Amino acid sequence: MAPVVARSVGVLALVAACSAPALPAELGRAYELEAAGDTDGAIAAYRRAQRPCREPTPTRLQREDCARALIGEAELLERAGRIDEAIAAYAAIPDRTGGAPPPSAQALWRAGRLAYDADRVPEAAGFLWRLITELPDEAFAADAVGFVVARTRSVDVKALWGRLTALYPGLDHTAVADNLLWALADLAEHELGDPGAARELYDRIPRDHPESGLRDDARWHAARISREIGDAEGAARRLRDLLATREVAIGAGSYFSVWLDDAQLELGRVLRDDLHDLPAAASAFAELPEDYPRSILVDDALHELAATELARGNAAGACRAAARLLKHDPESRHAARARELGAGC
Repeated sequence: MAPVVARSVGVLALVAACSAPALPAELGRAYELEAAGDTDGAIAAYRRAQRPCREPTPTRLQREDCARALIGEAELLERAGRIDEAIAAYAAIPDRTGGAPPPSAQALWRAGRLAYDADRVPEAAGFLWRLITELPDEAFAADAVGFVVARTRSVDVKALWGRLTALYPGLDHTAVADNLLWALADLAEHELGDPGAARELYDRIPRDHPESGLRDDARWHAARISREIGDAEGAARRLRDLLATREVAIGAGSYFSVWLDDAQLELGRVLRDDLHDLPAAASAFAELPEDYPRSILVDDALHELAATELARGNAAGACRAAARLLKHDPESRHAARARELGAGC
């Protein structure tokens, strides 16, 4: 009951604030009864608080309060273990709120999850696909894509592929579009065994959806696949595109991708091992400790730098890299090799 009490206290605090709108009496009563453990009483109060839903032209505040009451009832039924009733309550919310996006998306997500857990799979699929197609700009739509793919990929991957492929053109301008491309790329690589198609789909995410939160992950995986299929030039190009986002982040005061230090290290390896450009590889390895001094990959980069300098006949450079490694992390897994190199300096 602790979360319920916390929510009720938060609601009462909100009511006390002079600038906040008054909490409808029945909704406040529902919260109080729920906190007191009176499930049936709270459900009855939630239902009384839903009366504005039936008004021909409810105000904005009435619509918001109605949605809170509807969600509150469904969540309480769910917590009480009355799952069939909870599914029905959640499923009714889109129609009862006129399709209002936030509550409708939350409701279809919970209805789908509960129906799936209750082994009502066709019904669950209906709720989740409806969420994806009717409310594609809500965050829950992305969750629904991930959930459907995870549960369906081993059942009928061709049908899943066909449905996602058919959906994308109509949703390519929405917030869920990048999730659809991501899912298709994942399926192409792992279930359909087509890395070329997977790479093309990953490439489309940063190109077609540059604001996507998946864009850097997509660049990383496209580079990884490029190297795996023998396209070292393609791998290097994609890694450089990923690394270029660091300059954008510095200029805009924005975030740094978690893939940047990985990409820096991988670029050095591609340049050295695949493209045999030792000077460029040495520069790539040397750049990692400078640009990402707190990265856990610093010792890896210095180890690779020392090996690369040796390979290009630069013993002094190898000695400097080994010394930097030992100074940076004497307990590194590469420390023994660095000491061995240092002994000959």
